[in-house]
Amino acid sequence: MVSKRILSGMRPTGKLHLGNLHGALGNWIELQNSGAYDCFYFVADWHAFTSEYSSTQDILENISSMMIDWLAAGLDPAKSTLFVQSAVKEHAELFLLLSMITPLAWLERNPTYKEMKAELSSKDLSTFGFLGYPVLQAADIIMYKAYGVPVGVDQLPHVELTREIARRFNFLYGKEVFPVPEPLLAGVSKLLGIDGRKMSKSYENSIYISDTGKDLQQKIASMFTDPQRMKKSDAGNPEICNVFTFHGLYSPAETQKQIEADCRKAAIGCTDCKKMLAAKVTEVMRPIHDRIDYYKNHPEEIKAVIEEGNIKATKVARQTMDEVRAAIKI
Repeated sequence: MVSKRILSGMRPTGKLHLGNLHGALGNWIELQNSGAYDCFYFVADWHAFTSEYSSTQDILENISSMMIDWLAAGLDPAKSTLFVQSAVKEHAELFLLLSMITPLAWLERNPTYKEMKAELSSKDLSTFGFLGYPVLQAADIIMYKAYGVPVGVDQLPHVELTREIARRFNFLYGKEVFPVPEPLLAGVSKLLGIDGRKMSKSYENSIYISDTGKDLQQKIASMFTDPQRMKKSDAGNPEICNVFTFHGLYSPAETQKQIEADCRKAAIGCTDCKKMLAAKVTEVMRPIHDRIDYYKNHPEEIKAVIEEGNIKATKVARQTMDEVRAAIKI
């Protein structure tokens, strides 16, 4: 039985954080290890240009950093195809062809277009590339005839647009070249940043996968806790404490129960609770940190993984583009 292919990607805009690890990246690893899918995961470096076109100096370094985080966290090149978008030039050709058939209104009605322009208001995003990047996303997905796309709820409009573009291409050229992909809804990380907002590089509130030692301890020590608990003698409410949410991921069940009980009766202070968390995060993350150190010291292995993935992805992409050119008769 042939495994169903899935595809997803991340923009190389900086180091990955624990929200990524317990969100999208963790979901990718789970899908990979299920054995039910032929997984293609790519570094979306061209997508990074949509918002970072004036400051591209860090993209190459970020590609390597992201790949190290992926491998250290558990993505396995023996089980998944890991590649870099810009190395497969067929993505650009298919993007061009799909842009010819995609109605402008489909892009302008995209709900995330205005949201992202507002969120990134400090950047000039009045460009064709930013408006049209969902078409590039569609090319990324249907190039590999993906059955499914693991996404969060916020990305559903993009998958629906990809489905519409695939249907339109098949209808216009009278051939079922592209299967219509399904969204595979992924669980959303419940981890907030150290300031209580969404964990995000742009907010500078992230605990990164690669954080160790004093950096990790200091970030955890500065985390917001129950805002109603002003003194150690005040009873706390673990249900609204982000530190306790982290304990739910990193501490054993018995420890969680004890912390919850002690917090509610003020038998433990936030400082001690954070110290316990720092110790547990360090312990759980140690194997990942060891692998990060290994790959940093063996850059040739990262290069080999990327080259192998690029070759595998290019082979599939060329086959698809042969079918596309035959369908449009050029």
